[in-house]
Amino acid sequence: MHASLGDVATWGSGGTPSRKITEYYQGTIPWIKTGELGSKFIRFAEEKITEKAIRESSAKIFPKESVGIAMYGATIGKVSVWGIDASTNQACAVAQTHSYALNNIFLYYFLLSEKQNIIKAGKGGAQPNISQGILKEWPIFLPPLNEQHRIVTKIEELFSELDKGIESLKKAREQLKIYRQAVLKHAFEGKLTEKWREENADKLETADQLLARIQKEREARYQQQLDEWKEAVKKWEVNAKEGKKPAKPRINKQKEPVSTDESDKICNIPKNWSWVRPENIVSPTPYSIGIGPFGSNLKVSDYRDEGVPLIFVRNITRNDFSLNLKYIDQKKSEELKAHVVEPLDIVITKMGDPPGDCQIYPPESQKAILTADCLKFRIWSDFVERDFYKYCIWSSHVKKQLGLITKGVAQKKISVDRFKTIAIPLPPQEEQKQIIKEIESKFSIIIQLEADLEINLKKSEVLRQSILKKAFSGQLVEQDPNDEPASILLERIKAEKEKQIKFAHKKKRTKKRKTAA
Repeated sequence: MHASLGDVATWGSGGTPSRKITEYYQGTIPWIKTGELGSKFIRFAEEKITEKAIRESSAKIFPKESVGIAMYGATIGKVSVWGIDASTNQACAVAQTHSYALNNIFLYYFLLSEKQNIIKAGKGGAQPNISQGILKEWPIFLPPLNEQHRIVTKIEELFSELDKGIESLKKAREQLKIYRQAVLKHAFEGKLTEKWREENADKLETADQLLARIQKEREARYQQQLDEWKEAVKKWEVNAKEGKKPAKPRINKQKEPVSTDESDKICNIPKNWSWVRPENIVSPTPYSIGIGPFGSNLKVSDYRDEGVPLIFVRNITRNDFSLNLKYIDQKKSEELKAHVVEPLDIVITKMGDPPGDCQIYPPESQKAILTADCLKFRIWSDFVERDFYKYCIWSSHVKKQLGLITKGVAQKKISVDRFKTIAIPLPPQEEQKQIIKEIESKFSIIIQLEADLEINLKKSEVLRQSILKKAFSGQLVEQDPNDEPASILLERIKAEKEKQIKFAHKKKRTKKRKTAA
C-alpha cells in the first residue's frame, strides 16, 4: 500500500532563537543543528537553549523517537532519530509518526533509502533546498505495521553483519598503514638489505669512504668557485671598481657530527653505514636547503593567472603539483631566487602533526617558488639517491625527530636551521639503490591491497543501498497472512485524517465565535 509521509506523521520544523539575546542560550534544552544529523540516533547537541527561548521564539521541543531530516544545503537528506527530547533549527524537518500507522525506525530507514532522490528534488542554485510541503507529499511504501517491524529487524540484522565486515576492512586498512611504517623502519635500520649486504660485502665502499669522496669533491668545487671569484675581483678592480664588488662564494659549513649518544636514541644501523646531517649530502649549488619567503615578501596581490608556479603545502600533502595552481611573474620570481624549486628537489611541509610530509618535485615540471610553510632539500644526486631520502623522511625515525624540533603555539613549524640538525642514515650508494627497490616492491603490494580494500568498502555501501531498496519494494521479508490487511490500515489512516480535518475546522469556528463576541 502507498501513502504520503504527511498521511502517517505529523511534521514540523524548528527555529533559531536570536543570537542577540544571551538569555536564549547556555540553557538545558538540546538544540540540534543539521550538521549534527547523520548517526542513527542523536543523543547529544553541541548547543543548548533555554525555556525562555522556547517561549519567545519559533524554536520548539520535539519528543524522543521523532525523526529529523535536513532540508537545506550541504546537509540535505541527512537523517537521525531523536534519542532525547530536543529542539532544532528551521533547516530541519521533524516527523512524529502516528503509532497506529508507521514505525519510526521504519521511517528512518525509508528516508535513508530516499536520500539521493531527496537531494535531486532539492531546488535552488548551488545549495539545493526542499520544503516540508515536498516531504509531506512524498510517497511511501506502507506495509502492515507488523511487517514494518519485521522489515526493521531484518535490515538491522543485515546491517549488523555488513558493519562487522566494514569494520574488518577498516581495521585491515589501518594495519596496512602500520605495515608501511614497519617497512620503512626496517629499511632505515638496514634489516631489509641484511642478506644483500652480506652477499655484496666485498663490493661495497663504506659510508665513511663515500662521505670522504663527497667532502673532497665539495672542497674542489669550492676552490674552483674561489679561483673564479678572485679573477672576477681582479677584473672589477681593473675596471675602476665599477658596479658592485663580486660576492665571495660561501663555504658550506658542516654541522657538528652526529654523536653516539644522539644516534643511540634513534636506532642501530649497520657498521658500514654512518649518521649524517642534511648538509653533509646537500647539492653544492646555492640555496640547496631553504624555506619559502616570509609573508611580506610574497603577498596574495603578487599572484598572477600565469607565469612561475607556486608550491603550497596542499601540493605536497596530496602529491599533486597541478592542484589549484597560483603563479607569480618572472620579475617577482627573480626577487625570490633563494626560494626556487628545481625539478627533482625534495619538497617538505614545515607544519603538521608531526610535520615532514614530503614528495619529489616531478622531473617534467618547470621551476617553481616555495611558499611560506614549505621547505626544499636538494640532495647531491651524484653520490646519494633522492628516493632513498624521500622515504627516509617518511619514516618514523625522522618524523619523530621533526616532531621534537617543531616550535610554535597555534601552529608548530620547523625552521630551516632546525631541519639541518636532524640525523639521517648514510649507507653506501649501491645499498641505497637496493633499499629503494625493496621498499617499492613491498609498497606496490600495499598499494594493491589498499585499492582492493577501497573497492570492497565501496561495494559494502552499494550492498547497504541494495538492502534498503529490497526493503522498500517488498522483497526483503515474506508477507504474513495473519497480518492486518493493508486496506484496514488505509481506512484507519483516512479516518484519522478526517478526524483531524474536522477538529481543525471546529477549532477555527470556535476561534471566530470568540472574536465576534
